Amino acid sequence: MRCKTRLMTLCLLMGLSFCTLAAKNGGKTAFFKVDGQELIAPDGKPFLLQGTNLGNWLNPEGYMFLFDKVSSYRLIDQAFKEMIGPDATNMFWRKFQDSYITREDIFYIKQTGMNSIRVPFHYKLFTSEDYMGFNNPERGFELLDRVIGWCGEAGLYVILDMHDAPGGQTGDNIDDSYGYPWLLESENDQQLFCNIWQKIAKRYAKNTTVIGYDLLNEPIAHYFTNKDELNKKLEPLYKRVTESIRKVDKNHIVLLGGAQWNGNFAVFNDWTFDNKMMYTCHRYWCDTLQSNIQDFVDFRKKVNRPIYMGETGENTDEWVGAFRKLLEKNNIGWHFWPYKKLPEKSGVMIIPKPQNWDLIVDYTRKDRSSFGAVRDNRPDQKLVRAALDELLENIKFKNNIKNQAYIKALGMQP
Repeated sequence: MRCKTRLMTLCLLMGLSFCTLAAKNGGKTAFFKVDGQELIAPDGKPFLLQGTNLGNWLNPEGYMFLFDKVSSYRLIDQAFKEMIGPDATNMFWRKFQDSYITREDIFYIKQTGMNSIRVPFHYKLFTSEDYMGFNNPERGFELLDRVIGWCGEAGLYVILDMHDAPGGQTGDNIDDSYGYPWLLESENDQQLFCNIWQKIAKRYAKNTTVIGYDLLNEPIAHYFTNKDELNKKLEPLYKRVTESIRKVDKNHIVLLGGAQWNGNFAVFNDWTFDNKMMYTCHRYWCDTLQSNIQDFVDFRKKVNRPIYMGETGENTDEWVGAFRKLLEKNNIGWHFWPYKKLPEKSGVMIIPKPQNWDLIVDYTRKDRSSFGAVRDNRPDQKLVRAALDELLENIKFKNNIKNQAYIKALGMQP
């Protein structure tokens, strides 16, 4: 005890935290690091990420509610407010956030044998903009503190993923934007983007459960005729936000996704500007041959940095199993997408579909282009409220269905 007290005093005099200094032992640190093409865990050993994405929790997506045209949070929220009003909709989202992912979910993920999760989030959780029933700039920390705390208890590691950036980084439904990656052209949005990441990094700078920060999800969709010009702006933006992060956090890894759905890595020219940097790729709906990921393997060798599959899946159990084995054969870690959703069998957990849910789905497909159309097509409020209340029950872990074949395809145990 006396030696420990002296060590703590010395740490304070040197401006170091006791936890950080005490964690260093024989070259090992409390944080993940990058060593060539390997991601190194705090124990000093190479670490292969194996886990799932908590998609739809903090960035709702229409298809996971069985919607099609109503494809992003903003559009879902609008449809719900048309059906049951803003107060009831805000209350729904608040309960949704508290029920969709709980401590039971996190401990079950660990129980299957997975070692990590990726947490997609919306930037609005860290601003005063209305989002999911709140306009509280601390709401994001309330939710992330909770899930990171549970992961720390369970022994899971966490990657934080800004799925929806200010202005939109993708220009499609997945970033809840206005159909164009305005982030790449707006100074105000870029500054807010950097400010939010710096705020997050400062909060978790000494948190050893967090592996790192996935800076942007799937930037710059392929639809835009000026995508080549937009692509040139991506790496400079990554450098700028990394510089903001490093002012408050020199411990955690920054993860850089390629352009065009995290698939185009030709946009990168400088892979030496940070010594705790790695890359993250996504790939869906391909074959399961070596040629389908060889571009990622070649890029990894070229830059001598780790790369991991931040998203993949949304396919049959047979495909999931084959692709997962292909990734592991190539020493590429993975976070399959998503953890849970309504009843399709392409997630770890299946959410039972509520009674009368089709009434809501049908409304989202009808004409809502005018107030008259909304009035004419709005379904019975009582039935809609009952269906949404039932969804709030069905999303809870105790009411989910374990998708055993899918979990086994991931090489895990249900």
